[in-house]
Amino acid sequence: MRFSEFALTTLKEVPAEAEIVSHKLMLRAGLIRRLSSGLFTWMPLGLRVLRIVESVVREEMDRAGALELLMPTVQPAELWQESGRWEQYGPLLLRMQDRHDREYCFGPTHEEVITDVARRELRSYKQLPVNYYQIQTKFRDEIRPRFGVMRSREFIMKDAYSFDLDQEGLQQSYDRMHAAYTAIFKRLGLKFRVVDADSGEIGGSRSQEFHVLADSGEDAIAYCDADHYASNIETAATFPSAGERSAATQELEKFATPGVKAISDLCAMLDITPAQTVKTLIVDGTDGPVALILRGDHELNAVKAQKLEGVASPLTMADTGTIIKALGAEPGSLGPVGMALPTYVDHAVASMADFSCGANENGYHYKGVNFGRDLPDPETFDLRNVVTGDPTPGGTGTLSIARGIEVGHIFQLGSKYSEAMKATVQAPDGTNRVMEMGCYGIGITRIVGAAIEQNHDDNGIIWPGPLAPFNVVIVPINMHRSDEVREASEALYAELTDAGLEVLLDDRDARPGVKFADAELIGIPHRVVIGDRGLSKGEFEYRHRRDTESRDLKREEVLKLLKDLPIS
Repeated sequence: MRFSEFALTTLKEVPAEAEIVSHKLMLRAGLIRRLSSGLFTWMPLGLRVLRIVESVVREEMDRAGALELLMPTVQPAELWQESGRWEQYGPLLLRMQDRHDREYCFGPTHEEVITDVARRELRSYKQLPVNYYQIQTKFRDEIRPRFGVMRSREFIMKDAYSFDLDQEGLQQSYDRMHAAYTAIFKRLGLKFRVVDADSGEIGGSRSQEFHVLADSGEDAIAYCDADHYASNIETAATFPSAGERSAATQELEKFATPGVKAISDLCAMLDITPAQTVKTLIVDGTDGPVALILRGDHELNAVKAQKLEGVASPLTMADTGTIIKALGAEPGSLGPVGMALPTYVDHAVASMADFSCGANENGYHYKGVNFGRDLPDPETFDLRNVVTGDPTPGGTGTLSIARGIEVGHIFQLGSKYSEAMKATVQAPDGTNRVMEMGCYGIGITRIVGAAIEQNHDDNGIIWPGPLAPFNVVIVPINMHRSDEVREASEALYAELTDAGLEVLLDDRDARPGVKFADAELIGIPHRVVIGDRGLSKGEFEYRHRRDTESRDLKREEVLKLLKDLPIS
């Protein structure tokens, strides 16, 4: 491809709308252009990368035995009503009506449609197992689209759905998808982790997420390499302390705290750390408000809390009026001593001694609070997010926390949809049996953004080799004024192209600095500079995008280096 024919427009300035690195660089490098909030046009350069991702995903899905189909993007409401998700999915679902006032939605996912396909097409256990997949556009009406393609409203996804006769078959299908996903992200040259996760709105008994590691990732991952453990922070478990609680050394004291509403205010007043305080959160319960008690420096885990018996789901904080009516005090002055509500105490709180907390009276707190004396020894629960240093479930290591970008998710759905929609096959004993389902998604467009978040520097994108839109960029210096430079550049371009490499020849009549800046911005892995000075010595200037220095190589050395590149 010749740069002069590629119609690529790069930007020097960072667009005002861009928030994170991938969004900024994708706009500056001309990969995407914004149409509207959360809607983007994929320009030719970006589409080349997108098609690479699609190709790798398709090859590995086919290798795993999955069958590609293509389902409608617009789905009839009755399927979603049949599964019970028409109302449950909420405002993320873009709803519409046709001219006959029939209701439809623009599919954010396709569990209902594929289950309808399966119940029509599959009749006998002899047709199982089967795994259907598609690569297709989805739409989710995000309340606040942001971060470019990382959280857009319209996106491209690979979604697959397996059907098996029993749990044993489902596990085998799930394991095949786990292996296929692992192969996909390895082939794309990305650093990633597989973590246990919550199934969320999709449902099901087990799920795992595939995260590309990046400092800008929205998700926190708890991991321990020594214990071979990794989990999304939403599902990483905490445990009761194995040691004994320290003995009380202070007397209980109630004292005035005018204007103290936050843990930080209390710590400043008493010259203590948040780990020496307890915070009380009041949430809606199934039969009135309930109290959640955590250490002051710990963060409530909503996913865990809303699964507790007696706690409303989704987790909702009680309003101030409800709290005052139940306890006679406002948030900021609440505590477990004399708590008149059903109470759930986090594991970590039970090991505390001589701690401070609210006194359930506006403008007053306690210090020197101890279990067994000032309040009963509690039954404890797992209420919080794990932190660095927490023990692993195996007990042989401690956790570290990293940031990740979710790019894939695999679920064991079980019979959640097949039972609701009566998707059955005839079993070997002649009875009709509800099929066991799995669901497997990969964010095709998100992978592109995640790869950039993981691979960039101050000058632009640094594509992993397998994802690069071009393998090599040839940068001639003054080729429009030098026949030798033009001929050498054209000859190298032809030879590398014939060898199967994707080559971009920067044939623009532009200053070298402009060409170098664009080459670094768009992130092509290999750069060859051809100029009169080098040609006089029979040399080209070669530089890998990750290198800080260039090398002068003979033409034959450059050819050998580039021709030996793996061609996907």
